[in-house]
Amino acid sequence: KKYDPHLRCVVTLTEELARQQAAQADAEIAAGNYRGRLHGIPWGAKDLLAVKGYKTTWGAMPYKDQVINQNATVVERLNAAGAVLVAKLTTGALAYGDIWFDGKTKNPWDLEVGSSGSSAGPASAVAAGLVGFAIGSETLGSIVSPSIRCGTTGLRPTFGTVSRAGGMALSWTQDKFGPICRTVEDCAIIFAAIHGTDGLDKSVVDVPFNYRPDIDLKSLRIGYVKAAYEDSAEPTAHDLAALQFFRNAGFELIPIELPDYPYDALVLNINVEAAAAFDELTRSNQDDLLKWQEDAAWPNSFRLARFIPAVEYVMANRIRSLVIEEMDQLMSDIDLFICTPYGANNLRLTNFSGHPCVVLPNGLDENGTPTNIGVTITGRLYDEGTILAFARLYQEATGHHIYHPPMDY
Repeated sequence: KKYDPHLRCVVTLTEELARQQAAQADAEIAAGNYRGRLHGIPWGAKDLLAVKGYKTTWGAMPYKDQVINQNATVVERLNAAGAVLVAKLTTGALAYGDIWFDGKTKNPWDLEVGSSGSSAGPASAVAAGLVGFAIGSETLGSIVSPSIRCGTTGLRPTFGTVSRAGGMALSWTQDKFGPICRTVEDCAIIFAAIHGTDGLDKSVVDVPFNYRPDIDLKSLRIGYVKAAYEDSAEPTAHDLAALQFFRNAGFELIPIELPDYPYDALVLNINVEAAAAFDELTRSNQDDLLKWQEDAAWPNSFRLARFIPAVEYVMANRIRSLVIEEMDQLMSDIDLFICTPYGANNLRLTNFSGHPCVVLPNGLDENGTPTNIGVTITGRLYDEGTILAFARLYQEATGHHIYHPPMDY
């Protein structure tokens, strides 16, 4: 209540539910019925996740009064873990950007700029310390981008490890839910609670999550994306320092090249699937109610997608299949790789292929704010445990995650 007028990161405070859950947690813990490390911890849900009895607005004016009277699977699992939901947090309208029906979510480090998105509220609220953690979603950068902007730690899990039941669908073949936190360790705790099949989202496979921070990291084969750190890529001092940290820690870094495909063209897959998901919105002209109406905004993307031939969509998916095959071959030679978030088409490529990624802050710039660059560590499919253990080494040694915005407003 104190900081949201500045940050615009909250859609709905779930006060009644939070008080009930907190009282229950206090009583259970006092009685010796401790559910685990999330018991009694306050958290926030990106407002794409349905919560029984509360509005689920998807950040968009046409849905601002929508109530989906069920809990998303992720919400149910965090309820079972004893976590306390305190707020529905902002999402850029229909999971794009940081502009929603009631304004623009701000970066707690600098109120003159947005938090990026579309997991705008989760990153802003976590960075500001308003919640212990939050759940965001990513289709093409919506966990990675705001985490970089706000200096948080994010885990974008493998596609098909976390159920999307009860969550807004944008792209059935690429949507992913994951945690945004202060630390890698927190991401591991939350992912352990929310991953796995539920019988509702048929894309989810039942793969165990093995997080062992004490594994022998020196036995891992570590790649780095050479093109992201070459002079032509204009790497910053923070980028090079992150790479040098691992060399100084005794790791032999293997230069790699990512598969080279027309990734910009593959974005049509998302646009077509999103246009189908919101077909009624477009046909009814309710898309005119969305706050953001520029050329790149959803209303125009939805309209343009209707002119993409089915043949082009099929061909784009064939190319995507080749990307997945080549990434699988690449990852057979290494356990994980280090890259800048956007270098060498890293972000788009790994979202299309479905590989898991941890994004970490890599320091503050000359203005005392997060660098807007960060470090990404990408691993094999379903191997979140290894990348989290490796990321934890970097995070605990550098301490970049401990910085906190001044909040003097």
